[in-house]
Amino acid sequence: MPLFKFKSNDVFVNRVKVNPKQTFIINDQKVILNEDYPESGSFADPIKNVPVGNVSLYELNIDRPTNQLIYPFIYKSGNRIGFKSVTTSKFNKNYAWGATITSSYPLSASISKLYFGLSSARKRIQALKNTFNFYTPLSPAYQYTSDYWSKSTQELGLISIPSILYGSSIKKGTVDLRFYVTGTLIGQLKDTRKNGEMIEVSGTNVGACAGVVLYNEGFIALTGSWALSPPYTEAYTPAGATGPKWTYFAQSISGTITANSSSFVMSYEGQDYVSTITMLAHAKKGEINHSNNPTFPKRNLNREYFSTGTYGYSEPDNTALTNLVSSSFLGHTASFEKTTYISEIGVFDKDKNLIGIAKLATPVKKTEERDFTFKLKLDI
Repeated sequence: MPLFKFKSNDVFVNRVKVNPKQTFIINDQKVILNEDYPESGSFADPIKNVPVGNVSLYELNIDRPTNQLIYPFIYKSGNRIGFKSVTTSKFNKNYAWGATITSSYPLSASISKLYFGLSSARKRIQALKNTFNFYTPLSPAYQYTSDYWSKSTQELGLISIPSILYGSSIKKGTVDLRFYVTGTLIGQLKDTRKNGEMIEVSGTNVGACAGVVLYNEGFIALTGSWALSPPYTEAYTPAGATGPKWTYFAQSISGTITANSSSFVMSYEGQDYVSTITMLAHAKKGEINHSNNPTFPKRNLNREYFSTGTYGYSEPDNTALTNLVSSSFLGHTASFEKTTYISEIGVFDKDKNLIGIAKLATPVKKTEERDFTFKLKLDI
């Protein structure tokens, strides 16, 4: 097998900017992500072994029985490395040196919603105070406290989006919230100004700001408390039936709230950067035209191989090779030409350890007069 070293102009490291779109449909305590509806497998239901609407971090336990799930483990040693779920006290007392410490897969994540009534306790909102004020140069609507409101006391709904679902940030101008009652659209919000303000583009108060988006942190804070579809009412909170408003958006994600006549659609585009390595593998003229495949030498019953020892091997110098060149004329044989077919390319590290294989969908015919350049791309 021939080995060729990549030259300086054969390897390129790039960073690709991507904007994956995510769409959530929320109704009756169920979340559907990107129209990926529940699917049952032969051994698991759902097949991904994660709740519906959740994304699996590694997707290792696809259609596996619950008693055969893949799980991570480490051994307790002097480096004192442990899982985040194991406290320092448990690490010291519950495990002997050399003992196996296990965790569990799959790791999953999805969006969540918190509702805060007037003057209710809100430690999570208070923790975001500096973050809200940081975004104030984009829009005054981010102000934690102003002459007209205080996010420490006003009615507020907080939607949390884990970073695995958007990357490094949420792309400005792509956030879209739609509120439906019995299948009828009663309100829609968009960050049309790309400054974080969620502006009502359809509903009872078009043009008003109903909340803000924390693009880098993955939060949407909804403060719009005006009625969207009077006189319709539904139990959006444990307190009882009330009219729909933006602070109730996605209220049925968690808890005991069903609000099954109301449904919600949230979509946005994430923004992330993917590092890629592009490698150019060259098959030059006159190279890679020999094969060690046993079928490459022409079959000859009288051919003899000579073994010269444990580490040596020789064969006759006049061994004929199979002619793979076909003639266009019936009954004629074309002139011999060394021909091989390239089916895969191996990538090795500096110690000649195989670290990757690129396979071609269809083997490429290589003659001595042909040269090829194969472009290999790897996402990191």
